[in-house]
Amino acid sequence: MKILLVDDHELFREGIKLLLANLAESCEFAEAAELASALQLATQQRFDIVLLDFRLPGPSGFEALAALRLAAEAASIVVLSGEDDPALIRRVIDEGAAGFIPKASSHAMMMAALRLIIAGGTYLPPHVLSIDARPENDGGNNSEAPTTAHLTERQRETLRLTMQGKSNKVIAREMDVSEATVKAHLAAAFRALGVHNRTEAVYVAARLGISG
Repeated sequence: MKILLVDDHELFREGIKLLLANLAESCEFAEAAELASALQLATQQRFDIVLLDFRLPGPSGFEALAALRLAAEAASIVVLSGEDDPALIRRVIDEGAAGFIPKASSHAMMMAALRLIIAGGTYLPPHVLSIDARPENDGGNNSEAPTTAHLTERQRETLRLTMQGKSNKVIAREMDVSEATVKAHLAAAFRALGVHNRTEAVYVAARLGISG
C-alpha cells in the first residue's frame, strides 16, 4: 500500500507514519509539505491513499482537493483538518474526498480511523454521523433498513470504489466496463442504501460500518 502524506508539519507527518506502520506491515510513504510537491509526486507514482491536510501553505482547501483528485485519480483522498464543521465536512465529501479525520481526534479515535481507511472503509467523525445522512430524505416514509444484501458482486464492487472517492470514469477503467454500466450498478446500490448520490452513500456506509 502506497500512501502520500500532504501536511506542512513534519512532526504530524512522522506521527501519522508511526501510527500507520503499527497498523499495517507493508506501507510505503511519500511526503509533501505543500500542494506543488504533492502534485509532482502524484504524477510520478501511483498511490492508494492520500492523506491531505486541508489547510496548507499556498493553494489549499478545496483547490488542493480538486487538484489531487485529478493528479491521483486512483487514490482514496482522506482530508485531515483542525476544523470539524459538519457543513464543511459534507462539502469535502461532495467534492470527492473518501473520508474526513479531525486533527483534534484522540489517539484511539485516530487509530480507529486509520485502521478503517487502510481496510478500504470510510471514516467520518461521530458528531457528523449523528446528523441525518440524507438532508433531502423522504420524510421518514421509507421504513426498510439500508442493506446491500441483494446486490450482485459487480454492484458491490462499484459501490466500494465509489465510496473510495473514485469517479465513474476511473471505476469503468478499473472494472473494464462502460461508464453506462457503472451508472447502472450505482443506481442499484443507491436504491439498496436508500440514497440518491455518492455523498449520501458515503454517509450511510460510514454510519452502518460498511467497508469500502
